Amino acid sequence: MTLFSVYQKLLNQYGPQQWWPADTPFEVMVGAILTQNTAWTNVEKSIARLKSKRKLTAQAIDRLQHDQLAELIRPSGYFNVKATRLKNFCHWYLAQGGFETLNELDTASLRHGLLSVNGVGPETADDMMLYAFNRPVFVVDAYTRRIFSRLGLVDDAIGYEPLREKFELEFISKRKQVNEEARVAHYNEYHALIVVHGKDVCRTRPRCEKCCLRRQCAFISDN
Repeated sequence: MTLFSVYQKLLNQYGPQQWWPADTPFEVMVGAILTQNTAWTNVEKSIARLKSKRKLTAQAIDRLQHDQLAELIRPSGYFNVKATRLKNFCHWYLAQGGFETLNELDTASLRHGLLSVNGVGPETADDMMLYAFNRPVFVVDAYTRRIFSRLGLVDDAIGYEPLREKFELEFISKRKQVNEEARVAHYNEYHALIVVHGKDVCRTRPRCEKCCLRRQCAFISDN
């Protein structure tokens, strides 16, 4: 089994996911920060509250008092920490000139800039890169580590960057000619499928009887 064959099995099982669930690139970026350490349903509640108060813009968030913002995003949990991170991000985002200016940067420079923001780590930055800026950057999350270490395809101790590069190189190696748009579409779909499978089937306590990968899974063979 390869990383690419897992993608094909998951796609056959779940179908296209059409991620990220957001109306604008900026909403994607806000969601990427709010989804840290919480379920997406909680993020949706926070975003709905920001929208209802017409505060889902970088300018509005930057102007809000910390306590006001924390209260609006309370459903997403860790709301004081996330309010600080959101304000840090929005201040940086506005200082850089907003989406249009940032989108003119090459991929490496844009990623470096996002990672310079206090509270934006590799996973959050790559969520933004892939889903807001449509850059060919694969997103690694806890579901990725869990699923692929159980399958025996990666070492559970592998670092974030080597694991990200492994997924990116696997796809490129399977296609003789692959453009940036195709890579973005593949990484987008694959990450979404991993999240669905990790959330519904390959949980901390896995539901192996429902798993489309169970026949090739090293984890189940040891239990």
